Amino acid sequence: MNILQLDDFPRWAEGLRRPWHDKYYAMYSSVFGGIVTDPRLMLLPMDDHLVHRGDGIFEAFKIVDGALYNFQAHLVRLRDSARGLSLAMKWTDAELTEIVRDTVRAGGRRDATARIYVSRGPGSFGVSPYDGPGPQLYVLATATGAPFMLAHPAGARVRTSAVPPKDAALAITKTCNYVPNVLMKKEALDAGVDFTVGFDARGCLTEGAVENFGIVTRDRRLLFPKLDAILPGTTMLRIMELARSLTADGELREVGHADLPRAAVERAAELLVAGTTIHLTAAVEFDNRPIGDGRPGPLYRRLSALFEQDLTGNAALRTTVE
Repeated sequence: MNILQLDDFPRWAEGLRRPWHDKYYAMYSSVFGGIVTDPRLMLLPMDDHLVHRGDGIFEAFKIVDGALYNFQAHLVRLRDSARGLSLAMKWTDAELTEIVRDTVRAGGRRDATARIYVSRGPGSFGVSPYDGPGPQLYVLATATGAPFMLAHPAGARVRTSAVPPKDAALAITKTCNYVPNVLMKKEALDAGVDFTVGFDARGCLTEGAVENFGIVTRDRRLLFPKLDAILPGTTMLRIMELARSLTADGELREVGHADLPRAAVERAAELLVAGTTIHLTAAVEFDNRPIGDGRPGPLYRRLSALFEQDLTGNAALRTTVE
């Protein structure tokens, strides 16, 4: 077994390029103090507690036609998550914005997904949060995924998850410890469905692996689970805000949060799924039974159109990169 030295790295790295690297555009690292665009250099110290403990927080958001969409909402949630982990944030919002802009510009794409990671930092392989010099920041610009309904216009199939829901304090905090989320995605793929969704000990709807779920009732109320035990998804909250414009003319009677028992989901007129990558999605089947008439419903179509317009046309939510 060879013992490699730093001088060996360029020769060793020549063989590390992989097909999926084409989707990685740029990365900023506070450890290295700069941005790289070669995916082979997008590295983290192994002793960063983000790696061996999942001790960190993150946000993922879209770059749409050269602008960060709804970026301030993601910064607010990032700071909320930092407080949830008692994680110091050394960077102001202005500094974070400039680092994200620089990283996206270096990636050279007007449409992408950006990710911010704030870690506890390196310093040991122990569990103590006080072992290292302090938090570190990583920002990535990567390829963006296509909205779910673009490839699946007939809608999504959903099944109840067997993965226990997260404790409420962890559920509302966007940490990098995503093992339950990974298991939920695995069970969906293994079952041949598109998403799984959880229910709490009371039998009320929670959330998916990386998605928020809500229902449209037969009396035209748009309801999502209460925010005390689910992640407050930025797409979900934006959809709700857009939906409130439909109450004036009676397209919707109410928009809000509520406890949603399984029976309410089963008899819903529509079941909606929201997320950063998937946008708004219509679920047409739940636990092998159709939702409504088994097709994407009118409120899905109306809200999806409003959201797509919001992505590109709402100047107040677009933070320009260039």
